[in-house]
Amino acid sequence: MIILLSSKGSKFLPSARSLLVNLDPSTGSSSMTAEGRPEGFSDPALPDYTDTSQKARRAKCCSPSLKMFIGVLALCYFSKSLSGSYTKSTITQIERRFEIPSSTAGTIDGSFEMGNLMIISVVSYFGAKFHRPKIIAAGGLLMGLGTLLMSLPHFLMDRYKYDTVASHMPDSDNLTMTSPCSPANQDTLTQPIPGCHKGEEEGSPMWIILMIGNMIRGMGEATIGPLGISFIDDYARPENSAFYIGCLHTIGVIGPLFGYTLGSLCASLYVDIGFVNLESVTITMQDSRWVGAWWLGFVIAGCLTLLTALPLWFLPRALPEDPQTQDPSSEPFQQHTEHHTPSIAEIAKGFGPSLKRLFTNKIYVLYLASNIIMFNAFVILITYTPKYLEQQFGQSASKTNFLIGVTSMPAVSFGIFLSGVIMKRFKLGLLGAARVAFLTSILGFLCFVPFFALSCENLEVAGVTVPYQRSERLGEVEVLSSCNSDCGCPVNQWDPVCGHNGVTYVSPCFAGCNFTRGSGRNMTFHGCRCIQSWDTGHQNASAVLGQCPRKNSCSRMFYIHLALQSLSFFVYCLGSTPLFIITLRSVEPELKSLSVGMLMLMLRVLGGIPAPIYFGALIDSTCLKWGSRKCGGRGACRMYDIQTLRFLFLGMISSLRICGYMLFWVVIVFIKRKLLRAQAVTENVELQKPAVCPTETNEKLLEYVNNEKHHSKEECYSGEKCDQVKECSNDDKCNLQESSNSEK
Repeated sequence: MIILLSSKGSKFLPSARSLLVNLDPSTGSSSMTAEGRPEGFSDPALPDYTDTSQKARRAKCCSPSLKMFIGVLALCYFSKSLSGSYTKSTITQIERRFEIPSSTAGTIDGSFEMGNLMIISVVSYFGAKFHRPKIIAAGGLLMGLGTLLMSLPHFLMDRYKYDTVASHMPDSDNLTMTSPCSPANQDTLTQPIPGCHKGEEEGSPMWIILMIGNMIRGMGEATIGPLGISFIDDYARPENSAFYIGCLHTIGVIGPLFGYTLGSLCASLYVDIGFVNLESVTITMQDSRWVGAWWLGFVIAGCLTLLTALPLWFLPRALPEDPQTQDPSSEPFQQHTEHHTPSIAEIAKGFGPSLKRLFTNKIYVLYLASNIIMFNAFVILITYTPKYLEQQFGQSASKTNFLIGVTSMPAVSFGIFLSGVIMKRFKLGLLGAARVAFLTSILGFLCFVPFFALSCENLEVAGVTVPYQRSERLGEVEVLSSCNSDCGCPVNQWDPVCGHNGVTYVSPCFAGCNFTRGSGRNMTFHGCRCIQSWDTGHQNASAVLGQCPRKNSCSRMFYIHLALQSLSFFVYCLGSTPLFIITLRSVEPELKSLSVGMLMLMLRVLGGIPAPIYFGALIDSTCLKWGSRKCGGRGACRMYDIQTLRFLFLGMISSLRICGYMLFWVVIVFIKRKLLRAQAVTENVELQKPAVCPTETNEKLLEYVNNEKHHSKEECYSGEKCDQVKECSNDDKCNLQESSNSEK
């Protein structure tokens, strides 16, 4: 017998509950408890709805999302931009440490682009077909290892040594007759240098390790840009894509802020800190022989890059689709393709046709040419701006890097962020994005023009920029003069001293100094005949170690330059996101990754690699005084003609930008013409709409809307009839409009 117990109206259960109780077969009745319940009765476990909802929320919170991917990718952008900007800030330090010219330093800087271009085209095309987050993570790990490798030469080389007369003088505070200017120096000039052998005048080849490390860093970076941006654009709504990319670039620009700050800190520390007694160092940060702890920043940046790359390894290959943007009709197809991973051979077959489709797109090709020209100017600007400011305004590398970081980088970051906001707020299409990018670039260039008027005079160096005597003509400038001709001075030596007359001399020997006082940094030189010949009023002319300081007006020019530079960067970066959106939206959706990859490839080949090298050679042509290596041979430049350097630096950047703007204007014209033609075709189809929709025309319209207008509006026909048109607006609210037969 079965008894059915029900409890209606229970406040715990939403419906009646039932219980099956087996009766005792021997008695035919059930065994009851004192409470009137059958023996063995117990209330069934109630479902814990609170626990279930908490688990659901926890699962949703912890599941991968687009914002999680953007956050992790932003860390990679931060670390890669930090290490890249730090490398730019150490160009001068690397030149001095390895005694190499600017053209060789430019080759080291360009090696990053060489490594990048080795794999970027392959990664851009094939990487989009596989697990993109893991490929990006592998690239980050490779980039970190390359950055660490760049610090290795410091631990393999001897301690840094520089030429200075102070190290050869007795450590005494008393006046001595030890003379920097002595005929006995003639004998030492002809003797071989101790510890040097034939062929060593070429210098240390350790800079090759630095170049290889930078090349490996470039190979790792090739995965981050194309795959990361295309991944975001695939899973973000069209109206949010530009905003997300702008936020990503904004966070990435914070990296240079810390990169230049780190460069400033390391440049203020002596290169062999911890290994030498700093009291024995007689040069200051303003000296052209000073070398900071360039290697320390690479160690820090390398470790940081390794840490930020690890989280990407644990993200899934694909993110959950947004229900509000997913097309229900495509779900069966997506479910089918999720289980089919194409082979490399299948993917390779489509590479050639895809490349042909990309480079037959006139808008993309013209846009690419314009970007290549302007990218040359950009590379010159970011690579040699620290060096230009150091030489033009007589500032130390530490101070220059710090002020660039705290003034220019926030302006760049804020400009890139606002560029994403502009794209999201005004929902700009292809033509609107091109116009904004062109306008902001022109305005930024106008802020750049006043730099031509901001300059300082060349430092007065006897025998280099001014004659030894005021009465001599400017064309008679020579290092040797009658006041030092019998001193036996080494011509290639650079150990500057500042005379009381405000003129800098190449060395105490070239100043004709006869005796010294003090030791180390406090050493002074007296009885300098060349200082006396400059002005007969100086009877016992003296000099101190180091170059003479620049005028106060030069420092004011430096700060004005920084302010205008920050304004120029801010205005220019307002068009950064629209400029990048053109790359994505001027091509078909399946070519987005390839378009970004080919853009970066061509920028590297025709901009990133040659620009630092050829402009470095131009900088070398302005050198007035070269240093010498330990075993002979030409070293790094000690002094530049800053007037010629200014016109070369600013003139080259201006010329390249103007040429790029002319091409970009042609791009805008082509975009406008294409939109007008497409609009005419659309209106013609609407007026002559047949009873049965032509499939080919419909597909072309859809392709045009998706690829050229770049917003979420779609026009599609319901079934085979044209009397119902579904129009989806940007806010995803769809209205069904019925067209009458007469309107057809």
